Amino acid sequence: MKIIPAIDIIDGKCVRLSKGDYATKKIYSEDPVETAKEFESYGIQFLHLVDLDGARSRHIVNHKVLESIARETSLHIDFGGGLKTGGDIETAFNSGAKQITLGSIAVQDPEFCIEMLEKYGSEKIILGADCDNRKIKTSGWLEESSLDIISFLLQYQEKGVIQTICTDISKDGMLQGPSTDLYKEILEKTTVKLTASGGISCMEDVFRMKEIGCSGTIIGKAVYEGKIRLKQLQQFIGNA
Repeated sequence: MKIIPAIDIIDGKCVRLSKGDYATKKIYSEDPVETAKEFESYGIQFLHLVDLDGARSRHIVNHKVLESIARETSLHIDFGGGLKTGGDIETAFNSGAKQITLGSIAVQDPEFCIEMLEKYGSEKIILGADCDNRKIKTSGWLEESSLDIISFLLQYQEKGVIQTICTDISKDGMLQGPSTDLYKEILEKTTVKLTASGGISCMEDVFRMKEIGCSGTIIGKAVYEGKIRLKQLQQFIGNA
């Protein structure tokens, strides 16, 4: 199972939110590049980079941060937030993203997403499935759709999607444990590779996500708050 630390960017700084609420912003680092370098120094190979400014403004904003991290580390970066056009996606890939996550646009313009899947391939496009009370939310989690999480995933599975990042927004940034039952249901009812995101609070949660069959786990606030130490993640990766 991949260990994937998250860096969320607002105004070029590394921040975390609680339940996606921008009013709860807490700055953890003025320099996301140094944060990424520290992750890499502990044997971490993957990074989930989210442009929160982009998510709110609905176009890519922090691609220079992506570019700097890609240039100064060898991390495999998946990038999301504000990717609404072919130009945005091209900018993300040209700036060093190995994969991109399409979330809101997958709800708002499915035809466009299918076009991007066909253009770049299913290995490079991750479906962002962020939900609250099972309903998919969009636009930086500010808007709710009527789509049920399982129905949403199955629709895209039929179109060729093979991987998803699922965040239960009610758990995100709360350090109260992940939505294990929801993730089990996704793994039972779909064939997509699931990266679990939101609520990871300790190493026991990480082991649990591996046990149920997740292909990856995104870890954010637990690392920044010292609930999970990078040395522990290094040991997990070394034992995998």
